[in-house]
Amino acid sequence: MKHDYQPAATAHRWWILVVVCMAMFMGVLDSTSVYAALPVIALDLGFALGEVQWVITAYGVAIGGLLLLGGRLADHMGRGRTFMTAVGVFAAASLACGFSPSSEALIAARVVQGVGAAVMTPAGMSVLMQVFPDGPDRNKALGIWGGLGGTGATVGLLLGGVLTDWFGWAWIFFSNVPVCLVVMVLCPILFPPSARNTQRLDLPGALLATGALVLTLLAVFHIAAHGVSPLAVMSCAGALITSALFVVVELRSPAPLVPMRIFASRTLVGGNLVIVIAGIAVDGLLIVVTLYAQQVLGFSALQFGLTMAIMTVTSVLGVVAGQHVVTRAGFRLVATWGMILLTSSCLLLSQLSVDGTLAKDLLLGLIVFGSGMGAAFVAGQIAALTGVAEHDSGLAAGIAETGFAVGTTLGAGLASAIVIGVATRATAGAPTASELTGGLAVALYVLAALAAIGALCAAVLLRTPPVAKVRSASSKSAISRSAAS
Repeated sequence: MKHDYQPAATAHRWWILVVVCMAMFMGVLDSTSVYAALPVIALDLGFALGEVQWVITAYGVAIGGLLLLGGRLADHMGRGRTFMTAVGVFAAASLACGFSPSSEALIAARVVQGVGAAVMTPAGMSVLMQVFPDGPDRNKALGIWGGLGGTGATVGLLLGGVLTDWFGWAWIFFSNVPVCLVVMVLCPILFPPSARNTQRLDLPGALLATGALVLTLLAVFHIAAHGVSPLAVMSCAGALITSALFVVVELRSPAPLVPMRIFASRTLVGGNLVIVIAGIAVDGLLIVVTLYAQQVLGFSALQFGLTMAIMTVTSVLGVVAGQHVVTRAGFRLVATWGMILLTSSCLLLSQLSVDGTLAKDLLLGLIVFGSGMGAAFVAGQIAALTGVAEHDSGLAAGIAETGFAVGTTLGAGLASAIVIGVATRATAGAPTASELTGGLAVALYVLAALAAIGALCAAVLLRTPPVAKVRSASSKSAISRSAAS
């Protein structure tokens, strides 16, 4: 990969940071704001109870399957050009989402929106790496970029509630458009030219990665909702075959999407497992709390957003405290205890009751979950970047971001399938509040078990290297700290 830093861009580099962060902020907002609107969207567009999670999952599948390709595409087409094109795609898809007349149209538009986000994020990072040479300014810029993750998640939950209650759910998507237009006007003015890399794109690898993720999700949905069935077995087999083909293609490709050699690092593998499992827990919990707060307790979209802000604020505190402890005690301790906190919080929340309240049923669990989420993510990200060669640091950061995207997509799908599967087995019609609450409890038990496996992975696979390497990786982790949302 070429790194062609342009001295002429120096005078505008902080304005370029502002423009790139505006686009990145929209992507983070869209990943969380839609949760507050899910029940309203389901009612307006006629989603079945088990289908509305595809509004989340469709977006996540596109990002998880194409994020690494997006980084390669930026090098191939030129960073600024690719970034501006991706922002345009994101804007057009946002309009299509807001105007969607049916559930199928909204899901299709969310896929296109996810494609735009999957290219926009790494292209924006490439631009920043181009205009900020190594040194304090680059570290500061990456810190600002990474810090937008937690902030964007909080604002997304609150903004989603406000827009849904006051203007309607479509404005969650319409609000992206003016920001996109401003970004697209400023890009040609501020961005420096960048050379194209003529290296071949690994399109087969990207298609196989996306196919493996889709087939895995289908298998998870069918097993969770209906048990083992011929369709579930076929989906599992297809996912395994597609994953194996992906490995073969990557081993033989002259320009692989993911060079397999990077997985020789035990610490990188352990860190990414922590990130994936924590991602499953995060979006799994968001789906559970969305259904409980709005469909059992009757919270409005705004009340839900305010409730979830509790978790996001404590997650930011967990990130700050976790990074502080990692540099002194090592990431294995922080990652293990972060996953233990996630396990404990899921067990606490599994005691949800039909006549519950925020203070009695949600408050403590969300505080504990947020703290564990922040600690687990920051430790997992630092571990995933520790000991990685400098020329592989961008690839390692991209793998970590992809792992989080895949984890959150699996979490939303798995939790939704379990809830609906359990809640509807006892009834032919719509589940009662009691049946829905029972399904939510089962989903939380499964999430707790997965988080416990994550704690075991952290304890067994992660071994803290010398402090100097940990501090170096801690600095690099600003690149992908937005996963903490």
